[in-house]
Amino acid sequence: MPDTVAVIIWLIAGIAGGNAAGELLKGDYDLGPGNTVTGAIGGIVGVLILQTLISTFRGFDYGPLLAQALAAAVCGAGLTVIAAAVKTRRR
Repeated sequence: MPDTVAVIIWLIAGIAGGNAAGELLKGDYDLGPGNTVTGAIGGIVGVLILQTLISTFRGFDYGPLLAQALAAAVCGAGLTVIAAAVKTRRR
């Protein structure tokens, strides 16, 4: 079970990644407030998956914590892009 501080960091990094991806995808692919939600979900779920696959993502030290924050931002942005593409294709 992850530490509460780690989950908050993943949440913030995922939100930042989701909103950054939303800014880059303005127009048809914009989810509006959904950028924040999908970024948060992608950040938390992505890091949890990566922690089970890669042992260097475990722990609460500077190295693993920075890697987790980066992974949360990337996974949050990735899920935002996927959700926006699915939403656009459904129209």
